[in-house]
Amino acid sequence: MSIVETIIDIPAEHERNVFGDIDAYLKLIERTLNVTLVSRDGQLKVLGDGIRVAKAKSVFETLLELSKRGTQIQEQNVSYALSLCFEDKENSLLSIDEDLICHTIQGKPIKPKTLGQKKYVDLIREKMIVFGIGPAGTGKTYLAMAMGIKAFKNDEVSRIILTRPAIEAGEKLGFLPGDLQSKVDPYLRPLYDALYQIMGPDSYAKNAEKGLIEVAPLAYMRGRTLDNAFIILDEAQNTTPAQMKMFLTRIGFGSKVIITGDLTQKDLPGNTGSGLEEAIKVLNKIEDIGFAYLTSQDVVRHPLVQKIVKAYDAYESKELKKKERRAVENKRKYKRTER
Repeated sequence: MSIVETIIDIPAEHERNVFGDIDAYLKLIERTLNVTLVSRDGQLKVLGDGIRVAKAKSVFETLLELSKRGTQIQEQNVSYALSLCFEDKENSLLSIDEDLICHTIQGKPIKPKTLGQKKYVDLIREKMIVFGIGPAGTGKTYLAMAMGIKAFKNDEVSRIILTRPAIEAGEKLGFLPGDLQSKVDPYLRPLYDALYQIMGPDSYAKNAEKGLIEVAPLAYMRGRTLDNAFIILDEAQNTTPAQMKMFLTRIGFGSKVIITGDLTQKDLPGNTGSGLEEAIKVLNKIEDIGFAYLTSQDVVRHPLVQKIVKAYDAYESKELKKKERRAVENKRKYKRTER
């Protein structure tokens, strides 16, 4: 194997953003692509196998361009650029970065960060009803919330309605003190958190008081017709088929509906079927309904979350194969005993 060397100019003002604190991103790229990196006087020397050096150069050029655009580079950006470089799609990261949805109350830009998230956001723009399905940390609710707030501020809708089923996550919480709103608020806390971050508590309180933003449990949707609203149903894997049908038949004129859920984290009791699972089977051929399937590749929380999701996926896949093998063996034994 012949060693190839290339030089990349990295301006001093972008070094820390591109290389990371204590050169953390530099070491990650070096380790992942098996190349040697030497930084000196605004230049980065890359040594290694020709193909790997070319990939490293492409990744650094992408990260440098992101930095020049004012993006604060995080480990997720670097990891995703590396995963894309093995598919020769690293330039996709730049086109994804151009899609600005809105800013948080602190001025932080909200953008899709992966190809899966970009497809999800584009579907929200194009379709009346969109299902966002994927594991924790893929931005399903947060991006839907950002799109809803943008539509509300642009007068595309007259109100925002956020709802989720009030189901405990594998625990029995017993009696909760306070009035009805106090009892349901703990279940809706993740929605409030996202609202406060994007809109700010004062703006939320003012609009909520006017009835323009509503956060309510799914049971409150029965009997209503929801016109000219941006509606988000969160944690839809915890709806029953009857609840999902009830919710979908509330939709009125001028409304947009986003339904998010993670089929691997159902908290329904016993053998109760998931309304989200059934809806995917029933509605997948209707043209005005979009389905965005996010994966562990689209996780944008701490990198460890992506590893956890992948580990659980691998474990569950292995357990499923074991069950299938046992079922086949039991069938064979049953046939032998019949003879």
